Amino acid sequence: MTSKALNTKVALVAGATRGAGRQIAVQLGAAGATVYATGRSSRTAGPSEVNRPETIEETAELVTAAGGTGIPVRVDHLDPDQVRDLVARIDAEQGRLDVLVNDIWGADALTAWYKPVWEHPLDDGLRTLRLGVDTHLITSHFALRLLIRHPGGLVVEVGDGTTEYNAANYRLSAYYDLVKTAVNRLAFAQARELAPHGCTAVAVTPGWMRSEAMLEHYGVTEENWRDATAKEPHFVVAESPAFVGRAVAALAADPDRARWNGRSTSSGELAQVYGFTDLDGSRPDAWRYIVEVQDTDGPADATGYR
Repeated sequence: MTSKALNTKVALVAGATRGAGRQIAVQLGAAGATVYATGRSSRTAGPSEVNRPETIEETAELVTAAGGTGIPVRVDHLDPDQVRDLVARIDAEQGRLDVLVNDIWGADALTAWYKPVWEHPLDDGLRTLRLGVDTHLITSHFALRLLIRHPGGLVVEVGDGTTEYNAANYRLSAYYDLVKTAVNRLAFAQARELAPHGCTAVAVTPGWMRSEAMLEHYGVTEENWRDATAKEPHFVVAESPAFVGRAVAALAADPDRARWNGRSTSSGELAQVYGFTDLDGSRPDAWRYIVEVQDTDGPADATGYR
């Protein structure tokens, strides 16, 4: 991928305030794309219910600094009118949409980890489904009408876990499990609907990601993140959010991206195919590590996995 492989492309990263969404937007920008970065946390309106300091304006500035054009738009993707207006704006300003990334989430605080469905707070569980599934459907409903105008469009559904892994493993709670399974299935379904228009849908999962919240949880920074392995040894395979960002940028720049249509893949797998690395020059393959080491109670050792 050349540094300006996407300089004629327009992308919408829905859920770009922080974490994977932020760095997907940045890495698309680094490849030259115009990126609409959306979310609920902004400098003008304050934080969303996630209650963190990151904003969409910061993300857009990082996109521009990386070499693209970042455009922040405050959007609640549960509100159809707001999403409709967003897509109308992109159409009016750009006349096209080449990449849609559905990365909306924001429900970690609502998940009661390992609580059975009868003990999990019902309102929080149902809100999780709204935030993690309904937002993606609402966004696709409006945005795909613009994306299919030109063959070659790409939709990326960002989740947690590949289809293969999620089908065989309980994912933390019934609600979380449903969301992360549904996101992958949505990519599969959209792939069938987009194929006649020459467009592609793919489900992409990062590995154990060093998001802003995760670094804060372990009391480390991106510079000394390995210190967190004292608390959680398997964090040795962690990847920066830039890694999945580079994965999505590589997909978007691939003229043969249709070979991935309907598939579920990971940042680690895509790195092996496209040859990009994480910020430290490594290629962490977290999901292979999780299956072969972590889930078998093996000793934490990323040798051969990054």
